[in-house]
Amino acid sequence: MITLLETCRIPPPPSSAAAELQLPLTFFDIVWIHFQPIRRLLFYEYSGSESHFLETLVPNLKQSLSLTLKHYLPLAGNLLYPLNTDHQKPLLRYISGDSVSLKIAVSGGNFDELVGNHPRDADQFYDFVPEIPPATEDSEYKIVPVFALQATLFPGRGICIGFSNLHSLGDARSIVGFMHAWASMCKQSKASESLPIFDKSAIHDPLRIHDTFWKAVKKIPFNSSYSFPLPTNKVRATYTLRQSDIEKLKDSVLAKKPDLGHVSSFVVTASYIWTTLLKSSAHDHIQDRNIPEYFVFSVDIRERMNPSVPTNYFGNCLCAGITEIEHERLVGEEGIAVSAEFMSELIRNRMNNKDEVLKGAENWMDGSRNKVWARAVGVSGSPKFDLCSADFGWGNARKLEVVSIDGQRCSISLCKSNDSEGGLEIGLSMPKERMDAFAAVFADGLKS
Repeated sequence: MITLLETCRIPPPPSSAAAELQLPLTFFDIVWIHFQPIRRLLFYEYSGSESHFLETLVPNLKQSLSLTLKHYLPLAGNLLYPLNTDHQKPLLRYISGDSVSLKIAVSGGNFDELVGNHPRDADQFYDFVPEIPPATEDSEYKIVPVFALQATLFPGRGICIGFSNLHSLGDARSIVGFMHAWASMCKQSKASESLPIFDKSAIHDPLRIHDTFWKAVKKIPFNSSYSFPLPTNKVRATYTLRQSDIEKLKDSVLAKKPDLGHVSSFVVTASYIWTTLLKSSAHDHIQDRNIPEYFVFSVDIRERMNPSVPTNYFGNCLCAGITEIEHERLVGEEGIAVSAEFMSELIRNRMNNKDEVLKGAENWMDGSRNKVWARAVGVSGSPKFDLCSADFGWGNARKLEVVSIDGQRCSISLCKSNDSEGGLEIGLSMPKERMDAFAAVFADGLKS
């Protein structure tokens, strides 16, 4: 199905790279240190031949990647996790000679099948996902690569750019910024206008939350073996809410909850998907209809911090929004409106309030949230960060797949729709039977 042609290492240009760069992890970074890598695939239409791909595109991809890494040194570096956690803390480090792993491959797979929206076997996508290279070790640290890339050609049909990163390296805004910078360098041979800032002092931590988090994190054994969750026993499918669907949902919510005044596209989309997931999982046989359900979403709070963090800060700067509502209320007739009300108030009163957004952050890792993760639906991605518009010279991407949601109990991906102006695409990965049940309830709900 796939032929691996080359595995190479791409360093920044030797004449321009710093000899060494060390970055401590902030409390926003350290939260993610035990998480599996984030794995994404961008599929592009491309009708060129294998020879053109190998002789023209691949050299350009390599050169532009090297030039882009000049401004993104930590991506070529490693996470250093201390062997003695009582005396040292983890950090990100780049030293001269570090590089990014890039695989070049050719696939005989069905490109049109892969970029479809219908349920497809989730396992097949891992052919195009680059693995994070194995960790090494010195006398003080485990040394773990933080980023990996793969470019796969489907002769005459398309190209897939796969990329994997440790979440402790950076959040969606950071990684999307790099992908756009690389695409711009590849297409136009120039760096993007907004270069990243890596200064970790931009994250103010007067309460020393980092120390509190590190005490909790270091108790968990560090596992740097990032294997794929195969077989997944799942299918992947994409559902689109057109702008007209979203406006219809907004009108329905505001008719039931007029005091809201305004409800965002994100809120009504999240509420519709959440309630549809619960309504379509009747086979779960919920004994206690009052059991709390949770919807968890990440919010970029760079501009919501006090003082604010530069937009081009590279790293993590996320706060979790957790909506908690009883099961019975969500599966009832007013479930979407109830969810939308809770989410809207959470965003308005906490996420958009500089005095409230980090209130109680020192307790994020005290174990009190464990009950949340057992029943939570999470969301990966945001329509604000448009990965599909990263144009390497072949146009915008036809499809984004967030492969890492396969490993979650219940997680969705969210991005702008390529096929419907103003619409949103929701990606799901579930067992086939559950996906079929979801599809039926999803379609039925838009008719009413």
